[in-house]
Amino acid sequence: MNAPAESPVACLDAVRAADLPLVGGKAANLGELLHAGLPVPPGFVVTTAAYARAATRAGLDDLLADPAIAPATLRVAIETAQVPADLREAVTGAYRALGPDAAVAVRSSATAEDLPGAAFAGQQDTYLNVVGAGAVVDAVRRCWASLWTDRAIAYRRDRSIDPADVRIAVVVQVMVEADLAGVMFTADPVSGARDRIIVDAGAGLGEAVVSGLVTPDHYVLDPRGRLLEWTPGRGEVIVRASAAGGVVRDERTDGAPGSPLLTRAALAGLAAHARTIAGHFGRPQDIEWAIAGSDAWILQARPMTALPPPSVPLNRRQRLQGAILTEYLPQRPYPMDVTTLVARGPAAMMAEIGREYGIAGLFADVLREEEGVAVAIVPPSVHPTPRTLARIGAVARRIRRYRPADWARDPRHADYLAEVAALEALDLAALPWAGLIGAGERALTAQDYCRDLRIDYLPGAAAAFVRVTLAVTLLGRRALLAELLGGVRTRTEDSNRALARLADDVRADPRLRSLLEGAPGVNVPAALERDGRFEDFRAGLEAFLREYGRRETASPLLVSPPTLAESPEIVLGMIISLAGRPAPAGEAVSRSAEALRRLLDHPLLRRSPRRRERMRRRVQAARDGVAFREDTHFYFTAALPTLRRVVLELGRRLHAAGLLDDPADVFQLRWEEVGAIAEPDAIDPARLDELREEVRRRAAKRAELAGVPMIDPRRVFPAAATGDALVTGTPAGSGTATGTARIIRGADDFDRLGEGEILVCPYTNPAWTPLFQRAAAVVVDTGSTASHAAIVAREYGLPAVMGTGSGTAVIADGQLVTVDGTRGRVIGSDPR
Repeated sequence: MNAPAESPVACLDAVRAADLPLVGGKAANLGELLHAGLPVPPGFVVTTAAYARAATRAGLDDLLADPAIAPATLRVAIETAQVPADLREAVTGAYRALGPDAAVAVRSSATAEDLPGAAFAGQQDTYLNVVGAGAVVDAVRRCWASLWTDRAIAYRRDRSIDPADVRIAVVVQVMVEADLAGVMFTADPVSGARDRIIVDAGAGLGEAVVSGLVTPDHYVLDPRGRLLEWTPGRGEVIVRASAAGGVVRDERTDGAPGSPLLTRAALAGLAAHARTIAGHFGRPQDIEWAIAGSDAWILQARPMTALPPPSVPLNRRQRLQGAILTEYLPQRPYPMDVTTLVARGPAAMMAEIGREYGIAGLFADVLREEEGVAVAIVPPSVHPTPRTLARIGAVARRIRRYRPADWARDPRHADYLAEVAALEALDLAALPWAGLIGAGERALTAQDYCRDLRIDYLPGAAAAFVRVTLAVTLLGRRALLAELLGGVRTRTEDSNRALARLADDVRADPRLRSLLEGAPGVNVPAALERDGRFEDFRAGLEAFLREYGRRETASPLLVSPPTLAESPEIVLGMIISLAGRPAPAGEAVSRSAEALRRLLDHPLLRRSPRRRERMRRRVQAARDGVAFREDTHFYFTAALPTLRRVVLELGRRLHAAGLLDDPADVFQLRWEEVGAIAEPDAIDPARLDELREEVRRRAAKRAELAGVPMIDPRRVFPAAATGDALVTGTPAGSGTATGTARIIRGADDFDRLGEGEILVCPYTNPAWTPLFQRAAAVVVDTGSTASHAAIVAREYGLPAVMGTGSGTAVIADGQLVTVDGTRGRVIGSDPR
């Protein structure tokens, strides 16, 4: 049989990785396995050139020119097209060379299949135990047509794979009459451990295991093939070849587990093949295998996709940073995020502050990237250096000179706000390309003001906290500390009060409430614009968005999610949610004021007005420090809207220049890549093609990792013994509450939280604060006692459990639960 380039069919042992465009991913991998000496059943591949001829005869190019074409139309066109006579003869001849009436498996081998980032597992069709030349030709044609199933099209779209760039080859292999078959992974697909081999096995053909028809035997091996763990399967279904062609399913009714299907010798043999395959391809592999008699066969191998990063132990300091990072990176950052706000935003600011005071490893190099995509959070280990001692004098001077109560009057704060105002006044659309890049640089550099302010004022804030902590501890009132420091007047609290006033307006006007709670799909901001009856409310909403809309909706480390000002529907959802609760009756009693009263009522303080006043000042200084931390967080996102507008304008221009298929794809690029472009309309064609390919690869990689956590939450939040608890975590707000759990994953879900329900969420930031006015308790996957959610929960008197690691996965939406914030436990409640 000829080499691939010379014939519509080629022997599998004649193809290699370089032939991928002509034979597809599956066939190329099989050829590599044969070259490496692995036992692969003989067979051949019908090349992509053969498919291209058939597609042309079916008129596929003309059909694809219609963007609204239905996938079913494409499939029918391929399935009904006549296979050219010479192509039919080539396939028939190759089949007959395998033996008279050989039983074969016919599988797709698309050019974007079985590759890193795009496994395409199950997306195209496979036909087993095909017998006869005519049946093989028909199965090949149906494999071609399966390139255009709804699921395959959606899969390619999610990975930014252009339909016009995809071709399909078809692998035809001699069937292995398997006694046992299954899959094995050269790394643990759940934990990401690279020192484990996972084997799943079932009786009969591997189709039962691959398609999930059976609960397989599950084996965990070490790299040498030694058995570490075995979980018996249930053998519900056995798939076997039928004498008439095709397969039959034998169903078992008992489903009882028995003895292991695989012997230790068989496991050791499979593990040896696994090591060879992973070593040959240089990365973890997903392998299908079969055993017939005493012979083991490798049916296919492809790179493992969606593999979690290796789970490594973390020390206590790494866990602390990991808890903060998982809260600040609630979603995988895009390359643009990584190279702007992650690299030069608040995290970098904290790293610089740490270096100023001799602390190494603070938020430094916190992400690991592969192929330009962030794949893992890597919490560094923070530790002091000799510089720490040398900076003690500077710290003392800053404590004396910079009082947190005075920070907002610092001239640098006024300079920062002036720079933000100047940035917001820029007409970005009118700027030349270089000016647009310069505006982005200005927005990134503006955060240096916040860094310098924090360097100077944080020592005073920390000292005030230490002083009050020591004082209340010596008085035996340490339990009051959290409430003493809660309820501070901050910009976040100001925004909550502004929302509450807007909610009062809605509560008082049934017509306005009816409009805001209108039918799905209604553009409420546009409706408010048209209806003059609600001019006061609209003006109030616009004022709120101007004043507080610079805030992030997801994280101050991300430029890719919209800001609050870009998301008026989120703000309206919060207003509607607040309006749904009864109007407050009278002035709320401040828990912090009550805690201060109880503290000052201590006998040692009651007897000395001077001591009482000194304690009052200490508490106020600590509260000023809390306000400083919260308000500087509010302000250091002030340049975020401009940076985001710059990036979106860059995307618009790159789309117009033909580099991006969608302006939003700009987030797949890195800031330095965009900055290196002199003019979008003058990009060298070769460089343009390189960048387009980078965008496509990164989109595919991100799609592959969509469901993969960036860090093992069990390492960051080690689970305590749960007992009867659903989940456990860090106690962060005392008390207990029972209610309906409501899973809120992001700002789009805010309006789902009902009055008195339990807020269960992956993370929070200040934009979530209004939800705490409705919730009965708070349960968060990430965070610690110092997190935003914990601080707010304590002020509102809500039981809170932080750092559960898996609360949103374990607790069901709508489940009745009891939150014990004192012990850090969430228990499933009996609705009776």
